[in-house]
Amino acid sequence: MSLTLVVLLPFLGAMAAPLFAQGGRTAIAVASSVPALIALAALFPHWQTLADGGVVLHSYEWLPVLGLSFSFRLDGLSLLFALLILIIGLLIILYSRYYLKAHENVGKFYTLLLCFKGSMLGIVLSGNLLLIIIFWELTSLTSFLLISFWTHKQGARRGARMALAVTGGGGLALLAGMLMIGNIVGSFELDDVLAAGDLIKNHALYPVALTLVLLGAFTKSAQFPFHFWLPHAMEAPTPVSAYLHSATMVKAGVFLLARLYPALAGTEQWFYMVSFTGMATMLLGAYTAMFKHDLKGLLAYSTVSQLGLITLLFGMGTQLAAVAAIFHVINHATFKASLFMAAGIIDHETGTRDMRRINGLWRYMPHTATLAMVAAASNAGVPLLNGFLSKEMFFAESLALNLPGLWAWLPPIIATLAGIFTVAYSARFIHDVFFNGTPVDLPIYPPHEPPRYMKIPAEILVFALIMIGIFPTIAVGPLLYVAASATFGGNVPDYQLAAFHGFNLPLMMSFLAFAGGLLMYSQRQRFFDFHARFREVDEKAVFEAVVSRIVDLANRFTAGVENGSLQRYAVLLVVSVITVAAMPLLSLGIFVGESGLSPVDWPTASSAGVLILCALATATMHRDRFCALVLLSVVGLMVALAFARFSAPDLAMTQLSVEVVTIVLLMLALFYMPSWTPVETSNGRRFRDIAIALAAGTGMTLVTLAMLTQPFTSISDFFLENSKPGAGGTNVVNIILVDFRGFDTLGEITVLAIAALGIYAMLKNTALTPPPGDGQGHAWTRDAHPLMLRQIARPILPLALMVSVFIFLRGHNLPGGGFIAGLITSVALILQYIASGMIWTQDRISFRYHNVIGLGLLFATVAGAGSFVFGYPFLTSTFGYITWPVVGKFEVVSALVFDLGVYLTVIGATLLALVSVGRLSPHSAIKSKQEGA
Repeated sequence: MSLTLVVLLPFLGAMAAPLFAQGGRTAIAVASSVPALIALAALFPHWQTLADGGVVLHSYEWLPVLGLSFSFRLDGLSLLFALLILIIGLLIILYSRYYLKAHENVGKFYTLLLCFKGSMLGIVLSGNLLLIIIFWELTSLTSFLLISFWTHKQGARRGARMALAVTGGGGLALLAGMLMIGNIVGSFELDDVLAAGDLIKNHALYPVALTLVLLGAFTKSAQFPFHFWLPHAMEAPTPVSAYLHSATMVKAGVFLLARLYPALAGTEQWFYMVSFTGMATMLLGAYTAMFKHDLKGLLAYSTVSQLGLITLLFGMGTQLAAVAAIFHVINHATFKASLFMAAGIIDHETGTRDMRRINGLWRYMPHTATLAMVAAASNAGVPLLNGFLSKEMFFAESLALNLPGLWAWLPPIIATLAGIFTVAYSARFIHDVFFNGTPVDLPIYPPHEPPRYMKIPAEILVFALIMIGIFPTIAVGPLLYVAASATFGGNVPDYQLAAFHGFNLPLMMSFLAFAGGLLMYSQRQRFFDFHARFREVDEKAVFEAVVSRIVDLANRFTAGVENGSLQRYAVLLVVSVITVAAMPLLSLGIFVGESGLSPVDWPTASSAGVLILCALATATMHRDRFCALVLLSVVGLMVALAFARFSAPDLAMTQLSVEVVTIVLLMLALFYMPSWTPVETSNGRRFRDIAIALAAGTGMTLVTLAMLTQPFTSISDFFLENSKPGAGGTNVVNIILVDFRGFDTLGEITVLAIAALGIYAMLKNTALTPPPGDGQGHAWTRDAHPLMLRQIARPILPLALMVSVFIFLRGHNLPGGGFIAGLITSVALILQYIASGMIWTQDRISFRYHNVIGLGLLFATVAGAGSFVFGYPFLTSTFGYITWPVVGKFEVVSALVFDLGVYLTVIGATLLALVSVGRLSPHSAIKSKQEGA
């Protein structure tokens, strides 16, 4: 099975999940588990290839010119993270079945959870830097929605905003860093980047690129000073917290450190930036966790500390340290997920997470207490549990760092101190929650064990951490080896996994940390008193204050620039353009190039004269809005004639069609506006505006003259030469739109669709009272739909539709195409609205224009994505010839499907916008059967 499908399976499951919501929590949980099970089955056959040091690649070109391709890459490291995402994700799905209440929106929850899982799989399986960025941002968006799942809680909404702001900002830095690395290497493919480590590290831009990439990793993995967002994400449902903290969101940053280790590690900049950041985060998180009363808050800062430990190991720059980091990623995922699940059970059964109230729970929940205590002991580094093994490796690597002088003592001291804090807060978690007296004012009393199946995920994880602790070589040895091999490019250092390595200095450090932690907990009141002397900073309040300040400054700046005057905006824009353009152009000088001027014939001169006169008349008579509109339409007509004069029939037809639609739209708008505009500007301001307009117009004329009279090489030769052999058509303009530059066209029709939907949304519930007359004192005629107009318009419709189809079908070889044909159809239908009225026309149109827009975009997208099936880049077209019995030899072009999408989108967007404006009047906006068409 393709790696692409492995990534897509959760997204497909997300689309199907809401369909099972009506069947209850069990049905949707089972349905949501299917994508992960299939994905695991799809990854299993690749194990032998990865064990032999191989890499599995699946690549589809998307935008080869930009270096963007759908490249998915599976090696040992990505397999490790994919297994964590999928297996823990399965356990979270089962756990959520019992955690969420029946009345909650489980369809939404599982949909978001699956989208988040797919985004994480996309990060770890991507083989292209730009594709990593896309999935990186998707994790930020989906985590924002998951954290704010309980939208009725202000803390959840604020925590989600904070997480999105911090990780989104880091994502922008990461994007810049990835672009720089791709520019240095000359490729965005991960294989090329990993093979170009020396090139990257010796480049002048390496420090900048490294800093930007690390900003992205540090913000995602909550490293100091960006750690503050993670504890405030605890307002999310506990299944989300468990998933984010153990296997997904916060692991994305450390995955990136491991993924780019061969390309970026091994320099002083890497050592100092990564190791010191990890060291500060590890200490700060462990110290702060000791003083948190919220059970999930303690675990959140514990996660911050453990992520700092992993980051510190990667920063040390030695291969054994990196192996220890990868090993601790596995161990942390098991004990932290089980700890959060236990915390969620406690919250679920007691109604609170306040550790000052949930005391003595061993008496009420012995099964849950046992699971939680084993997981907490692993977190503290108790022997025979997996956390002990990776932390002992950490102690050993802190001793092995070859720092000069007294600096050599710093890493082991810091490591031991962090171990003391970790044991202390783990002891507090165990003693305060499960012993230490009796419960105090619990919202739910007496507490009891949760449903049997709710404990199974935690039981599986606790069993795993015990097996890894006792039999590490069997339980996790092969997986750790292939992950390390993939991280280092095959050169794995010698290391030994064993439950006991003998009595040595790292073991002594472990015992010292354990004893020191228990001593610290026994004297916890003194430490609490010491901690209380310092003012506790509310990061959420600080963040909200900073955001409010930025918004306030932005509002002040906006108020200073924008005062509601369109004239002022135009002046600022035009003057800015003149200033920016004039500075370099004045040094170049304005001159006529070697090509000279073309001769001017009288038709061209007279047409240009009419165009200029109408433009001047429009500006002069702008207060009479109707006259200005008529003159403006003449300007548009002259532009269309200019296109026809210079052999551009496609542009002429498009201009003419757009002009008709635009004039109809403006006429509809003018119907609700006064006929005359009062004098609003002084003579001085008018002279100023005339001077600015003359300066801009003269400058543009001179620049155009200088450019068009220079000898240049046009790209038109390429299109003319490749139009027929490459795309099977002779109408170069249409082929550029639907083939050579099809991606641009897809973006343009998408924007057109969004604009039309925006107009509809803004005007949907708006009703305006039209003026009683035409502004001259004449009342409107009672015959709103004249008989002659109706009799002419109705037979024109089939004729116009026939012309439209003809223009559409011939567009590949003769002037025409989907855009022009869509405008012709739109004009024909708009004529029916004008001639026969809104209700008569709507009663005969049995479809909604929203659906037409959606169908058009679907056709265009499917036409582009269809080329993937045959192994070609997006929007690659083909053509062939078939012979029909009567017609004979006939050309078939795949781009016709894309052009059909353009045709439908133009029709839907144009009519939706025009009809939305037309029904503003309470007389024309009578609700018909096709409301919202």
